[in-house]
Amino acid sequence: MIFTKHPPHGGRSARAALPLSVCSTATLGPAVDERTETSASEQVATDTPWQVVVWDDPVNLMSWVTWVFRTYFGFPQSKAHTLMMAVHTDGRAVVTSGTLEEAEKHVAALHGYGLWATYERAGGQNDGNAGGNQEGRH
Repeated sequence: MIFTKHPPHGGRSARAALPLSVCSTATLGPAVDERTETSASEQVATDTPWQVVVWDDPVNLMSWVTWVFRTYFGFPQSKAHTLMMAVHTDGRAVVTSGTLEEAEKHVAALHGYGLWATYERAGGQNDGNAGGNQEGRH
């Protein structure tokens, strides 16, 4: 594109102002009282505690998993080791719980460390809404 000192289109500036009547009648979105509210079921889904589950895998060393638990979650050595052993012996361990957004954040972070992690509703109420990628790698 070649820029010149003269505006394009016969001398009219490309940034010509709109008449005030056009600007004053334009709406940018719904008024505050017209916004839809979050349904009760959606609110419960986000308020229900969600668990972050770390799964056993054939790749990561036990020392690495313990280090990730200590580094990312700030767990003391004993708790990190206990959780790692649960992952190793039971095939999975719930490492933390919280809101859906927190669980999603933790799962993404654990994937960044190369761990297999998912999130699920606390209390075994999954309803098919478990999330995260168990493989942990994309």
